[in-house]
Amino acid sequence: MSPEILNTVEVVLNGLMAGVMYSLVALGFVLIFKASGIFNYAQGVMALFAALTLVGFQTGQVPFAHLINVIFGTDYHNWSNGINTVLAIILTMLVMILFAWLVERLVLRHLVNQAPIILFMATIGLAFFMEGLGDLMWGANIKVLDVGLPSGGSFWLEDVTRGWASEGANYYGMYIDVLDVWAAGIAIVLVIALMMFSQYTKTGRALRAVADDHQAALTVGISLRTIWIVVWSIAGFVALVAGIMWGAKSGIQFSLSLIALKALPVLILGGFTSIPGAIIGGLIIGVGEKLFEFTIGPMIGGATENWFAYVLALLFLMYRPQGLFGERIIERV
Repeated sequence: MSPEILNTVEVVLNGLMAGVMYSLVALGFVLIFKASGIFNYAQGVMALFAALTLVGFQTGQVPFAHLINVIFGTDYHNWSNGINTVLAIILTMLVMILFAWLVERLVLRHLVNQAPIILFMATIGLAFFMEGLGDLMWGANIKVLDVGLPSGGSFWLEDVTRGWASEGANYYGMYIDVLDVWAAGIAIVLVIALMMFSQYTKTGRALRAVADDHQAALTVGISLRTIWIVVWSIAGFVALVAGIMWGAKSGIQFSLSLIALKALPVLILGGFTSIPGAIIGGLIIGVGEKLFEFTIGPMIGGATENWFAYVLALLFLMYRPQGLFGERIIERV
């Protein structure tokens, strides 16, 4: 096999891994939009906040340490040497559930029956509030997140694929980041769990009923507020998983919140109401931008990964605005 073909296969595989990472963020958008009709601009910041909180628990950092020290003249920064990673993840998930309850209690409850643009603006405000809160609680310095997942290239894969090249070819094997493989596996398990939850549990069926018709769901006794808390909690869990994967890959920094922007083309391709669409849309974006950069990028100066996804999303908006799996909306005028 020629090195050119092997390099193309490597690019596709890395694109699939990147697409899974995009899909993890897009899932949070889909879950909240399906249940409440809200485009949650704060989803990227939720991933950042969850990752910051996880590192804070792992390292035993005192929340609001800087503020406390300034007010009381103390010098406390850590309450312990840190706690076990599994326990830290559990505590972080409890924090995200508390966050979901507060969002419903303080924000959504007062915005029932408001126009979608009002709800969208509320999530923008929520995003900036959470970003500032995360800065105040845990500090703005870049943090290292280690949850025990392996990272770096697979030497085994490099050794195996080196032998696939034609005899005498100058080929050193495929490079696939092991962390991306773990992320793909975790994302697959997460999607299967969410689909089973939606199909086979009472709460999942209630969630789908609310997504289909809010008023009809209320008439049969489904609590809209309870469903909102549940779906924001699930979105918080998805944000935590996405924050762990992205944070372990590139460190915890406030630019992590911008991954929400990368999820927008994924949602446009897959449809705002489809969980499978979020996954497939992410894979298309991931593979598409890697292949485009590999084949066309050198001809036009490179850096095409920064804009390819948005151009593809624009084409979809022009010719199929509901996305691949979204519902076509037909209105009489």
